[in-house]
Amino acid sequence: MFAPSVTAGLLRPADLAGYRNGQVYIRASMHVPPNYHAAREAMPAFFELLAAEAHPAVRVVLGHFLFVYIHPYMDGNGRMGRFLMNVMLAAGGYPWTVIPIESRKAYMEALERASVGQDIAPFIGFLAKLVNRRLGGGGLPDIPQAD
Repeated sequence: MFAPSVTAGLLRPADLAGYRNGQVYIRASMHVPPNYHAAREAMPAFFELLAAEAHPAVRVVLGHFLFVYIHPYMDGNGRMGRFLMNVMLAAGGYPWTVIPIESRKAYMEALERASVGQDIAPFIGFLAKLVNRRLGGGGLPDIPQAD
């Protein structure tokens, strides 16, 4: 999966072992992921949060969003975030859901609104619409509201 990036000199093989050890930036985004020290510290909390969340739809949305927000690796964070999203969808009884290439712009805009604009609702709606299509109309259940 990462061999082309290594061959092209974009990544060193050492960059693929463990969490990142430098700052990363996301092309065409105003979101700057936390520095690598904070990213390493955030990952255990991320996994604890996922383990503690009982509602599968919340796990799907927050799991995907927080992973790409933290951006723990030098490369492949989006691919890994979408993979984690699908693992959590499957674990919650939902179908594997691919983000179509023609929806990439809307996907990136929804992530941008969540990470920079602090408004996760468009991202929830985006994912719910995709899952809804896969289910033939059933979609993600309502996300529980905080008390």
